[in-house]
Amino acid sequence: MSLTPEEWHHWFTVQARWTWETRLWLYRQAGLAGAQLVLEVGCGSGVVAEELACLTSGRVVGLDVDPRMIELARRRSSDVRYLRGDAYALPFPSECFDIVVSHYLFLWLKHPEHAAREMARVVRAGGAVLACAEPDYGGRVDYPPELGESGRLQAEALRRQGADPLIGRRLGELFVAAGLRVTLGVVGGQWELPSPAGAGEEFEAEWDVREPDLAALCPPDKLRRWRDLDRRALQSGQRVLFVPTFYAWGRKK
Repeated sequence: MSLTPEEWHHWFTVQARWTWETRLWLYRQAGLAGAQLVLEVGCGSGVVAEELACLTSGRVVGLDVDPRMIELARRRSSDVRYLRGDAYALPFPSECFDIVVSHYLFLWLKHPEHAAREMARVVRAGGAVLACAEPDYGGRVDYPPELGESGRLQAEALRRQGADPLIGRRLGELFVAAGLRVTLGVVGGQWELPSPAGAGEEFEAEWDVREPDLAALCPPDKLRRWRDLDRRALQSGQRVLFVPTFYAWGRKK
């Protein structure tokens, strides 16, 4: 089962809630409020790009390689200029943006070092490049323990799709190699127990994304058992699912 652009938009919205406070801190460090021209690379359906447009009086550009995402983003907002383009060859002159932003982008890139260099190229001297969230599945924690196998298979499924499930720990080296002065950190996590009523929506969205990934690696009945176990753990306050998520911001020298 492949997700529709609208279903992906829902998932991107869920992901954005996880890292909201970290993004706000990064925006302050980068001076977003006073930026004149801001780019988001890998903007998807525009969740973060729209947020950027609300937080600066400058112009915001969103770029993505998927034409379906660009079409959806354009339908949803006229405050951002959306373009189809490749992170490896950004269609902009050098040193034209004040800030360049990404959110869960490097995970999916076969050549993340090329994208980091391009992002550094198009930001002006003294400007900032922000990687607001990149996961590292090598440190994933699943509880109850019976769910540990699903976490390991999720990382394998990502590898089979061409992703790098350990990309979070590489952000520092990627930004330094691109010529940036870098601050690196890990997004904090917190849970409310028992989970509030709204957590069920996030749970379903999470599994709607996970199941297609895992379907090629385990039988449907096992997936159903894991989903039911995970739901019961959520309802009883036992559930822990934590993937260390790194952020980096780099200032161009």
